[in-house]
Amino acid sequence: MYDIAIIGAGASGLMFASNLDKNKFKNVCLIEANSKIGAKIKVSGGGNCNITNKFVKENRYLGDEELIKKILKNFSKDDMLEFLAKNRVFPKLKETIVKGAYFCNSSNEIIEMFSLLTTNIKKFFDTKVLDIVFEDEIFTIFTSKQEIRAKKLVVASGGLSFPVLNASDIAFKIAQKFSHTIKSLNPALVGFTVQKEQFWFKELSGLSLFCNIFVENRKIEGNLLFAHKGFSGPAVLSSSLYWTKGKIIIDFLPNKNIESFLNTNKLISSSLPLPKNFLKEFLKSIDLEDKSCSKLNNNEIENLKLLNSYSFAPAGNFGYTKAEVTKGGICLDEIDINSFESKKQKNLYFLGECLDITGELGGFNFQIVMAEAYICAKHLNRN
Repeated sequence: MYDIAIIGAGASGLMFASNLDKNKFKNVCLIEANSKIGAKIKVSGGGNCNITNKFVKENRYLGDEELIKKILKNFSKDDMLEFLAKNRVFPKLKETIVKGAYFCNSSNEIIEMFSLLTTNIKKFFDTKVLDIVFEDEIFTIFTSKQEIRAKKLVVASGGLSFPVLNASDIAFKIAQKFSHTIKSLNPALVGFTVQKEQFWFKELSGLSLFCNIFVENRKIEGNLLFAHKGFSGPAVLSSSLYWTKGKIIIDFLPNKNIESFLNTNKLISSSLPLPKNFLKEFLKSIDLEDKSCSKLNNNEIENLKLLNSYSFAPAGNFGYTKAEVTKGGICLDEIDINSFESKKQKNLYFLGECLDITGELGGFNFQIVMAEAYICAKHLNRN
């Protein structure tokens, strides 16, 4: 019989386990479907783990902003950096991919830190949770290997993204078993597929451009990467968080007036400050000849202005296999955010990606899930 059983050895499960009072909770176990801790941490940020962001704020998340604000107040970006420094991990501000992102030298730094902080905890690896039963104040966890019994249960098993890393829907199944509401689940931080009218994007596969993307009254700045299936890149991934259906707008020339580049005899593809191969494909898409700018009529100039406001509806996204996170999840109204205990079931806690909070690309998601875990552990230590 364990005092606490934790499902999932990802960021939230490990952060929770690391902050438990070892004297109060001497019998804790961690159940993980993979053969090692931190499988998703290891691949995050291209293997360098973008752990938090200088600009962490509630408006960089999809979810209840008032509740998110309270969570971040209890464990801020500065608290995160202080916690890491205390454990001899010193992320650096590296803004080459996303503005304000803090990266580690290697994801292994975070994994090794958590490994050291959880040496006192019994770990069950290569063990998948199949079902949960609550009876006589005890949780019985049925796994692929054995039954595990515990007085308290912390579910930190993530969402549906990265199925190659044994992602599963077990958190949502457990939540539903205890009458929780699940907000519609969808891939997020993921690239978009395109309609036939945008098939010209595919001809530019591998090309990256800085742009602004406007979606659901939000402006996302960053690089767009044209891909064989459509388009991706940091700005696109963050945009996918807010997009459900309908149109987005791309400004391929942010803060630039196109007409100021057209007072010349040069060809369009030579006068505008964009890659020639991009301009040639764009011009084909609007049936405009690559001709001298001095020969453009007013209607053609107006068509060129689409570069500042190219509006279209993506066909869809690349799916969970390419998504970094899952948006939607267990409704926060049914979770006590002072403890992350279920309001439906005593001694049952939910942390991390399974909750209906999802952040933009660039360290926002690590920040929020580790904040939740810290708050939960400190609550249990006090009570």
